[in-house]
Amino acid sequence: IVGESGTGKELIAKAIHFHYSRRHCPIISENCAAVNEKLLESELFGHVKGAFTGASSSRKGLFELANGGTLFLDEVGEMSLAMQTKLLRVLQEREIRPVGGTKTIPVDVRIIAATNRNLQEMVKEGTFREDLYYRLCVVTISVPPLRERKEDIPLLIQHFLMEHGGFSEKEAKQLVENIPLEVKQSLFQYDWPGNVRELENGILRLLALGKEELDWTLLLPRSDSLSLQKKIRPLAEVEKEAIEKALQATQGNKQLAAKLLGISRKTLYNKLRQYGIKD
Repeated sequence: IVGESGTGKELIAKAIHFHYSRRHCPIISENCAAVNEKLLESELFGHVKGAFTGASSSRKGLFELANGGTLFLDEVGEMSLAMQTKLLRVLQEREIRPVGGTKTIPVDVRIIAATNRNLQEMVKEGTFREDLYYRLCVVTISVPPLRERKEDIPLLIQHFLMEHGGFSEKEAKQLVENIPLEVKQSLFQYDWPGNVRELENGILRLLALGKEELDWTLLLPRSDSLSLQKKIRPLAEVEKEAIEKALQATQGNKQLAAKLLGISRKTLYNKLRQYGIKD
């Protein structure tokens, strides 16, 4: 699975797993860029007691734990050449040997790998094994960045509102439909460098700062949010201006002005005092 960081490669891996025959077995994920080479070898293949300092007991690796299911290797392009060689051997032999062990263990695991790097270029540069590349690239799925599929934004917002906000599908759909037009325009004009992950984080921020009354400007980049906030005038300012215009239109006739504004004359007098509007 190839795509920029934050495009949802792991979600696609899970969708593949849960829609096919291995769905009743586990799917386990490992980020190859998050751990060093020695630890990654132990994480993937396990180790026996005494294999290294601190190995006080034997431990199963992710290949063994995912047996019968799926192992998702994220950022596979970050693997060292030595680890690539060991992974290639497992794919060829369908068996693992724990660190420090002498016996091999057969495994039946579907491998789904993901990267945000160009593995073909890495093969040319000699930083990724060509034989491993062809082992992994049986089927390649390219995930476009969010800026190239902006029509997905409303559906993604709806999904995250349901997932993180506990809204029903009907409630989330209604909330998305009620997003102010100016906010919608900004969402579609923005390029989303952080992709789906950036949008999801925006929804989390939105919910954290007020689930009862969602401030949709929090979804926007800071510059757009501030610009939009400047366009939104305080209610008191708008109300005062409306009263002044009504009085001008009626040449100071308060009864007619109140009628134009849709309020009682008593309410109008209260507003005049509140805003310091002279009779």
